[in-house]
Amino acid sequence: MIKKQNKPSPPKGGRGFNPIWIYVGIFAALIAFWAISGEMNRYSKELSWNEFQAIAKRQAFSKVSVDRTTNSAEAVVRPQMVDSVFQPGDFPARTVSNQNREYVVRTIIPSVDKFSDFCDENHLEAEISYVEKGFSLWSILLNFGPFLLLILFWIWMMRRMNSGGGAGGGGVFSVGKSKAQLYDKTGVNVSFADVAGLKEAKQEVEEIVHFLKNPSKYTELGGKIPKGALLVGPPGTGKTLLAKAVAGEAHVPFFSMSGSDFVEMFVGVGASRVRDLFKQAKEKAPCIIFIDEIDAVGRARGKNGNFGGNDERENTLNQLLTEMDGFGTNSGVIILAATNRADILDKALLRAGRFDRQIYVDLPDLNDRKEIFLVHLKPIKTDATVNVDLLARQTPGFSGADIANVCNEAALIAAREGKAFVGWQDFMNAVDRIVGGLEKKNRITTAEEKKSIAIHESGHATISWMLEYANPLVKVTIVPRGKALGAAWYLPEERQITITEALLDQMCATLGGRAAEELFLGRISTGAANDLERVTQLAYAMVTIYGMSSKLPNLNYYAMQGDGYNFTKPYSESTAMLIDEEVQRIINDQYDRAKRILQENKEGHARLSDLLLEREVIYTEDVEKIFGKRPWKSRTDELLSSSSEVTVKDEPSPVEESDPHLPDKES
Repeated sequence: MIKKQNKPSPPKGGRGFNPIWIYVGIFAALIAFWAISGEMNRYSKELSWNEFQAIAKRQAFSKVSVDRTTNSAEAVVRPQMVDSVFQPGDFPARTVSNQNREYVVRTIIPSVDKFSDFCDENHLEAEISYVEKGFSLWSILLNFGPFLLLILFWIWMMRRMNSGGGAGGGGVFSVGKSKAQLYDKTGVNVSFADVAGLKEAKQEVEEIVHFLKNPSKYTELGGKIPKGALLVGPPGTGKTLLAKAVAGEAHVPFFSMSGSDFVEMFVGVGASRVRDLFKQAKEKAPCIIFIDEIDAVGRARGKNGNFGGNDERENTLNQLLTEMDGFGTNSGVIILAATNRADILDKALLRAGRFDRQIYVDLPDLNDRKEIFLVHLKPIKTDATVNVDLLARQTPGFSGADIANVCNEAALIAAREGKAFVGWQDFMNAVDRIVGGLEKKNRITTAEEKKSIAIHESGHATISWMLEYANPLVKVTIVPRGKALGAAWYLPEERQITITEALLDQMCATLGGRAAEELFLGRISTGAANDLERVTQLAYAMVTIYGMSSKLPNLNYYAMQGDGYNFTKPYSESTAMLIDEEVQRIINDQYDRAKRILQENKEGHARLSDLLLEREVIYTEDVEKIFGKRPWKSRTDELLSSSSEVTVKDEPSPVEESDPHLPDKES
């Protein structure tokens, strides 16, 4: 686990907690208790002036106090007259403990003169006094106490905000400070040995570590330390892991933050944080700055649609460009950044002198996947049936994060079934779960739908078995999984380039499901929606990107279409019509070819669909018994045949969903 560097202790002159606030709180509590306790010894009641006169005429008061300021009177009721003045519900029942309490009535008098005339006319026997009380301590607390509490709370909140933690100072007055986390020289335990695969990418970043450890080896020959390296690649391929390994191996201060940490709602905050980040880095040079997801601030300027406005993100990018390679120097500061969207980054950010190296972290190939599996299988208890070579071959296109997920999911599946070890079938079910989705055996399908799905999937399996460049079949299933009602699973060969014949064979196999429905059912359904989508995309790519059309050879429109400044197609309307005609011709040719192959092998297709209806899942050896061995033997076929002895027939074990049988959106 990576340990963050301890925060520096605040300076002596900084604002800390003042013990005087404790004494202020105790003093305020004592005053409040004194004021409240005085009121607790009295029972009071408000009366109107007429009610007050009626009770006073009965000589029920022993003392009367008149406040000249507020024109109010307060009278103490004689003990023997309490029951006649107060109702039984006005106060608790009198007991020995509350007999000494005073019973007081209050009223508002018309004026002091009229009150004096009333006393003289009725010869009141009570002791009458005239005072000018003004504001008492209790009234001051009641009137101004809430405001004082709000002021004290506001002061406390401001002090907390100003003294907030974090490397960027979390206070409102330090919002422009950098939020980068600083890791010390020994706080990162990840090394290059923990990074499986990625040999070329590791070699590139290892040189950066060597620069920092032994710079004289390179500077003696006149070389300079690279100022920055940009890690580019799909999600989950290990870009952040490589940065952690650099932090663990270099043994220099390492600043880490995300590109979104620069963005703030306040104007100028992003640029201020960039300046503060590089200021801290210069003080601790040599060091490394790692900015994850740099596309949050590095997007190309002028293409964000913010017409006529001041873009805060562009100001942040301008400051970043200046700090990386501006008029000043940043000797000893190396910038690492990671993104999976390098195509949208500003060109000024990618030039030499800022990011001298662009390191592409690609999806792992077969050997890399094997190494990654070996790393993630270390903490998992596996049995002898697990074949790491076949696991690596059956997960093409998987990233390092996907492989970690497969291993974890397999362990969870085995634990759910109460097994002592994780077996081969658990890994196959895990791949099923991740690629195809959750199995839905309880989904309601009619017998007619089930037959249609079986014929559709058998069409895929039959044609892929008969074509040379089609991917080797692993399994066919009509068990619903995720959004798919059925699927044909293949194990594709990993090719660096693909020839035209391979693309046409792939297209023909994909159209096999629709062709089988038309031939053997006499109708078509919405189940081939996903097949048609994939075929259409592939055909347009062959014509407009790969130049594989006889009428439009050697033309590529992809780069021109991707230019953000073009608002029209980069070709004429007649060319667009020609593209559509070529796409339609290619798809029609492969569809007719698929129907022709199915017509030639209709008996085998019928046996395959019946077997699929009976068992719901069939494997490579089942197709081989019906059609015989494929004449085109490959390394993949050998691995599949060698793994048949560890494949459990009662449970599905798909490898890669190539042709999911998806329902139409309207159905």
